[in-house]
Amino acid sequence: FASVVLSGCAIIVRGQPRGGPPPERQINLSNIRAGALARRAAQGQPESKDTPDEPWAFQAREFLRKKLIGKEVCFTVEYKNMHREYGMVYLGKDTTGENIAESLVSEGLATVRREGFRGNNPEQARLCDLEDQSKASKKGLWSEGGGAQTIRNIKYTIENPRNFVDSLHQKPINAIIEHVRDGSVVRALLLPDYYLVTVMLSGIKCPTFKREADGTETPEPFAAEARFFTESRLLQRDVQIILESCPNQIILGTILHPNGNITELLLKEGFARCVDWSMAVYTQGAEKLRAAERSAKERKVRIWKDYVAPTANLDQKDRQFVAKVMQVVNADAMVVKLNSGEYKTIHLSSIRPPRNEGEEKNKDKDKRFRPLYDIPYMFEAREFLRKKLIGKKVNVTVDYIRAATGPGEGTPAFPERTCATVTIGGINIAEALVSKGLATVIRYRQDDDQRSSHYDELLAAEARAIKNGKGLHSKKEVPIHRVADISGETQKAKQFLPFLQRAGRSEAVVEYVFSGSRLKLYMPKETCLITFLLAGIECPRSSRNTPGGMQVAEPFSDEAMLFTKELVLQREVEVEVESMDKAGNFIGWLHIEGVNLSVALVENALSKVHFTAERSAYYKTLVAAEEGCRQRKEKIWANYEEKPVEEVVHLSEEKERVANYKPVYVTEITDTLHFYAQDVETGSQLESLMETMRAEIAAQPPVEGSYSPRRGDYCIAKFADGEWYRARVEKVESPAKVHVFYIDYGNREVVSSTRLAPIPPAFSTRTLPVQATEYTFAFIQVPQDEDARADVVDCVVRDIQNTQCLLNVEYSGATCPHVTIQFGDTKEDVGLGLVKEGLVMVDVRKEKHLQKMVSEERRCDAGDASSHC
Repeated sequence: FASVVLSGCAIIVRGQPRGGPPPERQINLSNIRAGALARRAAQGQPESKDTPDEPWAFQAREFLRKKLIGKEVCFTVEYKNMHREYGMVYLGKDTTGENIAESLVSEGLATVRREGFRGNNPEQARLCDLEDQSKASKKGLWSEGGGAQTIRNIKYTIENPRNFVDSLHQKPINAIIEHVRDGSVVRALLLPDYYLVTVMLSGIKCPTFKREADGTETPEPFAAEARFFTESRLLQRDVQIILESCPNQIILGTILHPNGNITELLLKEGFARCVDWSMAVYTQGAEKLRAAERSAKERKVRIWKDYVAPTANLDQKDRQFVAKVMQVVNADAMVVKLNSGEYKTIHLSSIRPPRNEGEEKNKDKDKRFRPLYDIPYMFEAREFLRKKLIGKKVNVTVDYIRAATGPGEGTPAFPERTCATVTIGGINIAEALVSKGLATVIRYRQDDDQRSSHYDELLAAEARAIKNGKGLHSKKEVPIHRVADISGETQKAKQFLPFLQRAGRSEAVVEYVFSGSRLKLYMPKETCLITFLLAGIECPRSSRNTPGGMQVAEPFSDEAMLFTKELVLQREVEVEVESMDKAGNFIGWLHIEGVNLSVALVENALSKVHFTAERSAYYKTLVAAEEGCRQRKEKIWANYEEKPVEEVVHLSEEKERVANYKPVYVTEITDTLHFYAQDVETGSQLESLMETMRAEIAAQPPVEGSYSPRRGDYCIAKFADGEWYRARVEKVESPAKVHVFYIDYGNREVVSSTRLAPIPPAFSTRTLPVQATEYTFAFIQVPQDEDARADVVDCVVRDIQNTQCLLNVEYSGATCPHVTIQFGDTKEDVGLGLVKEGLVMVDVRKEKHLQKMVSEERRCDAGDASSHC
């Protein structure tokens, strides 16, 4: 087969390929001479110059190229000279075919070598006759004018390649492939202007020949085979080329041949791999290239012979599935619930969420860094995903599993990640996120196959976002989210409470679920975060650390938390705030799509009704729901035993209220009208313990500063009077600011850790329990107004602090028992006195056995109100 025409009188022939590129032979046509083709000056040799075509040399080459390339030929070798072979070439299987030398001479494209002419050689004689006929007919070389117009003006360099490529507007241009450097790089002669350019195939790369220091070339695996594949199909063929781009002076293009597209063929046969940097300019559709490469990978041909797919070890059901989105994590991952009920974290393939680039992450040392609000566009990205996906079913196609990585220098450890393409309604979520400028695309090493199955669409989406200046690529001011976190900030919560109470139903987004009834909410209108407790219910408590050690989780606490998570996490809800607790947590009702979460938990037997629900509009619904679950003995009611009817009757016949006053010593009164009291009966034990403890400390004083306080620890603290008392650490701001609670007296103080020491084991709470018990007044509404409440507290401090009184527990409360308290000497009721003085209102109770007490207080309230109007 003729593979290359070197000139009008020299060709290269190849045999049939057998397991690789076949051997080549150069045959020079004997007895004739055609014009020499143009040659470029040798690089590195200043004295050498470009030489142009000789007249009719290119036409002779073209005559042979069109007649022979790719065709079967037969040749005879007449003689050898040095390294060259001279002979006759015939078109076809044998010497009966067309004699190529004769055809050239007949067309006037070659001259006959007459020197050394032997009259007895019929071949030479025939050539001479044909030349004479050609001269008579004035063909080719013998035409009038000598053929100067047949010399090409070859342009070896282009001054501005980018402008040249752009000027063609990606229209196909006719060309001849003159040389194949490797499978994906060729030299092409562009027609009709004779530009000789190097073209790299857009979107792919074949194995190459590496040039060593000594000038030799070392082929990469399959480099020779890839070059032969391209050569055998394109070398010296008439083609069309679409010049697509020109980055860094490299011309990228696609070669179109009537028999097919070489770019796609190389990929399909495993001779090339896709390359990301030039895929974007491939005008025939990047998805075709990916599909061709995928086909080669699946068949494990050539460069892919050892290929293992990223998801090869996954079952089909684990590679592709439908799942429900339960939570959006940061801005590139989500927690989904599978049909099996299992939860799985899915990361979006090949994208990177917004992050702080080179800036100090937390300029304000006193402010806690919150990535969601403090990293530019992180909140917008999370909100886009949350609004689009939460609670919806999505299609998940796993692209790869990223292995876990250990911590490195300056990099954290990452657990194993499942990375996937997630679609909803045919929309690729990662692509949508990137197109809005809310995420960027990860760049990979060329041989890194762990990437999105829609990687090219992601790159295109990013290019659009950059062009349109969207999100992270915008030149505008970065959006700032000033979000106040008032969770646990009691003073801020107090100021905010009246506003939320007046607002009625407020919009919120559930940011976190701590337990079945405790949540963190983001209030978009108020731009703040609050801790919210569900009103009206008693939910099973989760396990937690307490001063006494780890508190075991109550039955069904995990189920309650999961129920709340599934129903409201990251959903838009409405809340009615009724009150707040002493820790600055708001208490109220939460509604989602017409469902009251408190009611839903009770209906599902995951919570009990709390007596505080009595005054709410939802009380009847709650009680009815609880009664149904109790009768069915569901979940938390599984072990419930109804009390015998006789016992109920007996209780109802008992006297209405039990008055069992005990003597106490009031030691502390708080700003919220709660107070701490010691039981007089154990007072002597406390005094004895304190004396012994102080004597021991005096004998062996603690080493100042040796104690390192931790929240929840029991310790001893030196009070302002210079004496040591038992205490519990409530909060450690710094070594100089430790919040302590004096467990036997109920007062609090902020002290330096140098005034603290470990509690001697002989004086721990095991020896003598905590002596100060917290109480609050029964039947009394604590004034919401701070000034009014301060007046009441002042009055109570004046009347009963540091005095002995009589105390009776009336009913239990959310945080402490509600009691009535009498002066030790006059036996008059302290609360009743506050009502009479008009300082407080009566809190109406519905319990029958308390009605008499309430009625008495209301009479006082009404009687006194007239005198205070």
